[in-house]
Amino acid sequence: MRRFIALPTAFLWLITPASAAEGLPGAAMSLWWALPFAGLLLSIASGPLLFPHLWEHHYGKIAAGWAALVVAPLALAFGADISLNAVLHALLTEYMSFIILLFALFTIAGGILVAGNIHGTPWTNAGLLLIGAILASVVGTTGASMIMIRPVIRANDNRPFNAHVVVFFIFLVSNIGGSLTPLGDPPLFVGFLRGVDFFWTTANLWRETLFVTVLVLAAFLVLDFVLHWREGGQPKIKDPTPDSKVRLRGLPNLPLLACVIAAILLSASWKPGIEVPVFGVMLELQNLMRDAIILALAFVSLAVSRSEYRRANGFAWGPIAEVAKLFAAIFICIVPVIAILKAGNDGALAPLVALVTAADGTPNDLAYFWLTGALSSFLDNAPTYLVFFELAGGDARHLMTELATTLAAISAGAVFMGANTYIGNAPNFMVYAIARHQGVRMPGFFGYMLWSGSVLIPTFLIAGFVFFR
Repeated sequence: MRRFIALPTAFLWLITPASAAEGLPGAAMSLWWALPFAGLLLSIASGPLLFPHLWEHHYGKIAAGWAALVVAPLALAFGADISLNAVLHALLTEYMSFIILLFALFTIAGGILVAGNIHGTPWTNAGLLLIGAILASVVGTTGASMIMIRPVIRANDNRPFNAHVVVFFIFLVSNIGGSLTPLGDPPLFVGFLRGVDFFWTTANLWRETLFVTVLVLAAFLVLDFVLHWREGGQPKIKDPTPDSKVRLRGLPNLPLLACVIAAILLSASWKPGIEVPVFGVMLELQNLMRDAIILALAFVSLAVSRSEYRRANGFAWGPIAEVAKLFAAIFICIVPVIAILKAGNDGALAPLVALVTAADGTPNDLAYFWLTGALSSFLDNAPTYLVFFELAGGDARHLMTELATTLAAISAGAVFMGANTYIGNAPNFMVYAIARHQGVRMPGFFGYMLWSGSVLIPTFLIAGFVFFR
């Protein structure tokens, strides 16, 4: 039955121009339309923790179910043409580019292996964390986490106290370090797809990023020196991975990463003014070329990378498959939410607008920082960023200029505070799983939140007061 409905629908959208749809009437939509989005995010947050076996085997079906609860009612309420155009526009103009970039960074970074081992002293660990944080804005937080987590664990596998190193790794490499380019973290690439310039985050978030990174690194050094001193009286643990010369393997992947960056910059600067209709949605030629090049680079990486390097990295397709399925549902479920947000004070989310708006009508940057961050701590930070991006007006040019501090607050909140829990950003749980598998006694969900509450929340309170008050 599903195939019977889908085939004529697809044919309809091959021949119907996008301009035939006038958009969803956000002002007339109630908060009931946001329930599938909330349900999907709640499933993502609770599934791996409360029913891991069921989630592992059926997360795709669960996500598809929530997406169906958006598509079918929209079509019934507002007509197939308007509703399907809105959904297809989100999938074709944003989701496809988003997942192609993640797939490419995941694939290329998975072919880069840091072999060998060094001794994990406090200064060495701080250096590794700093390198990983810098790398995160180049190859993404997922890529940097994949490349750096095993060398960090090997460097500290003979220390009785080493879980804190992985915790701070999640803080800095899996989250905070990815705040300087759209390559770094998914929410920033969503912003890039919405029209934010590639280097805007570099120019406008480097102070906040440097400030937060220095504070967190300083806290790490103090703690690691104390624990390293305490270890002097502990029984010595035989090093399972003796120190050896560190070598970087998979070098052909480095120019491929450079080519990914070049492709993104090309799409931002080359504007031929040509649009291609796909299922009734007009796609700009430069974006199609960018995505095709990035996808090709991922397959080149698979061809030139040695399989033993990927095996040593624990490379598997499961994580990117999960991200692809879940984000397809997220981009569908968020369609009615964005329509309501675009209605502003005339929409059902007017109270949320009031929370982030000062008495004189200007944006409250500190409220944007904390509300974006609070939701990004428990929900996925990419859709959270998109919600508040739309809440601030959704016009990239206006946000990059007159409301630059507001966009900086949204960006910083989404990226920085994804570190507050294991589920705030995709690499967090991946790093946790790898560390547990390699024998690190990682804190549980609420134990980790004690760490983030003790280190990150005071840091963010200071940063918010300094930059967004």
